[in-house]
Amino acid sequence: MKAFLPFFLLFMFFGSGLMAQPRPPMPNENYQIEIRSHYGFYLHHHLELERFNAHFPSYEIAVQRSTFGRQRWEALYNYPVVGISAFYSDMGGFEEIGEVYAIYPFINFPLNEDVNNRLNFRLGMGLGYLTNKYHPIDNYKNFAIGSNLNAAASLYFDYRKTLGSRFTFVAAAGLTHFSNGSTKTPNYGLNIVTAVAGLNWHINRPNAYLDLRFAPILRPFEYDNKKWFSVEMAQSFGTRDMSQQLGKRYYVSNTAFNLLFPLSLKGNAGLGFEFTYDGSDKGVLDKKGQIEGDTLYSNNFDLVKPGVSLIYEMVLSRTSFVFQLGFHLGGAEKSDGISYQKAGMKYYFTDKVFGTIALTAHGGRADFIGYGMGYRWDYKYYRKKDRKKGSNL
Repeated sequence: MKAFLPFFLLFMFFGSGLMAQPRPPMPNENYQIEIRSHYGFYLHHHLELERFNAHFPSYEIAVQRSTFGRQRWEALYNYPVVGISAFYSDMGGFEEIGEVYAIYPFINFPLNEDVNNRLNFRLGMGLGYLTNKYHPIDNYKNFAIGSNLNAAASLYFDYRKTLGSRFTFVAAAGLTHFSNGSTKTPNYGLNIVTAVAGLNWHINRPNAYLDLRFAPILRPFEYDNKKWFSVEMAQSFGTRDMSQQLGKRYYVSNTAFNLLFPLSLKGNAGLGFEFTYDGSDKGVLDKKGQIEGDTLYSNNFDLVKPGVSLIYEMVLSRTSFVFQLGFHLGGAEKSDGISYQKAGMKYYFTDKVFGTIALTAHGGRADFIGYGMGYRWDYKYYRKKDRKKGSNL
């Protein structure tokens, strides 16, 4: 299932134009090649990983393209760069961890208007392959990662200085993270903080930016400056590996109802209400009950965790990134705490039906990745017009 994620993002960034209203043809696509040299260190948040301390290099090469206004969201976000990157690191030379190879699509958002001296925020997500993983006998010192195949996330701030019509110097700093979302334990994850120097080369002379005086038709899931709200229902499923604690893997189900209001063409905000059944809660309570000689829940309904959350949705045409901060309102098993965080993405297959992928965490510790489908209802109302005076009320 993790293999679905990078292809999903790749389709979003390079294929989203397939469903947009066509523009007149352009002479080229502003493709570029960028090389980056990293140097950094581990950022650990578990004492068990402190033995892995080193400064080490990493290397990255990317194929990317500048956007220039063929789609509305490109201009709304000040013409970001989208691409796909290959990453390699020897991870400090530790035999227990081995080396890492990663590939991830990314989007680089400009933070200022000066195209010759530009600050950006780059977000990437894909897959990473670690050559060594935890094994209870052969590699028991690797508490960080329990699987070879992991999610890779890249978050960087960079500065770009134009050196001419084809070349750009790049300086950056940020974080690269590897984790499997608790699909296989142990899963403390690995964080690498690095400083970066790089060079970008335009394969062809770049296209000029387009204005949006002739904007494409608004789609039903986009904000049209009128008063409306939407109600979403989504059902997702995942698994949570508890083999280290309870000796097995458990299924997780999440049913969510979201109420969203548009803030602008860029995003929505609202409230989420959800019900989560995590099978591992039953295993934890059963084990505690055996130790204490007591029954800690009456039936499976006691294990359901209702929750409420604040939502922000960042919209890029049919694709959106969703961030939630929530609180459990009940549930018999409370050892994870009452607050939780979710980060995910949605893609609209039609104007109403969407797919969703989301990571749920407690205190920054990944618990499970949910995959699901959802449906959205829109409710729109307009200002009433006073026919006698011809004015809006």
